[in-house]
Order: sequence, then structure tokens, then C-alpha cells
Amino acid sequence: MATLSYLPPVKPSAIATGAVFSHAASLAILAPLFGDTYHRAQAANSKEEFLKSKEAAGAAAAWGSSIVGSVIQTYGVGALMVSTGTLSYKGAAYLGGLVFLASSAPSFISQVFTEKRPLDTVAVGALARVFETVGLSLWLNYWGVRSNPFD
Repeated sequence: MATLSYLPPVKPSAIATGAVFSHAASLAILAPLFGDTYHRAQAANSKEEFLKSKEAAGAAAAWGSSIVGSVIQTYGVGALMVSTGTLSYKGAAYLGGLVFLASSAPSFISQVFTEKRPLDTVAVGALARVFETVGLSLWLNYWGVRSNPFD
């Protein structure tokens, strides 16, 4: 039987508040989807008709996966902060920047050079991801990620 004792402990309240922070940041990206779905719901004849629609199912799936992703991302960043001993805001900002570079920068580079997407569209997405990664690490540093600060 494998154990998970090698995973660093992260304070549960930090995971909860960080997930809310990360989810709010990702909702900024998903807002056009939800806004369009909301307008379709208003145009539907009844609530029951809308709830049976594919738009409602797609919005619910996007919302649920966004919450799960936010929790996993928050634990990952918190675990990195615990493992590296990050205590300062400067260190948290560097760590968040590294997470951004490792997770998002390659896709933005391919969007600009390979897919030739407009720079303003790529910049908005990059700004949202910077806020989501660097902002999350700064928030977690403020909140505290260690379950026992004397360890």
C-alpha cells in the first residue's frame, strides 16, 4: 500500500481561500461563456427547458471542472511554498512567476508565433494567468500555508 506521507501538508483554510481566489480569477476568463449562457436562459420559455439544454450542461461542467482545478492548483502552489520554505512576498512572487513560466508561457508563445493570434487577445489571457499564478502565491503567502508554523 502506497502512502502519501511525502506530500507536504498545507493548511486547509489556505486551500479553501486560495481555491476561491483562483476560481474567481478563472471565472474572469470563463465569464463570456457564462454571460452568453445566462442570456440564452433568459430567452428560454421556461427554467425546465433551459436546465435540459446543452448550454446548461456545458456551463455546469465548466464551472465544476474550474472549481476542481482551482483546488488542485492551490494545493500545488501551497505545497511548493511549504517545500521551498517561502516566507516573503518577494519569494512568493518569484515562485508564482516560475509557476506561470512553467505552466502557461509555452502556450502563449505558440499562440503568438505559431497560431498567429492577435497580440491583444494573447495579452489578456497572459495577464489573467499571471494574476491567477502570481496573485495566488501572494494570497497564500498572506494567508499562510503551514499547518504548524513552528515546524
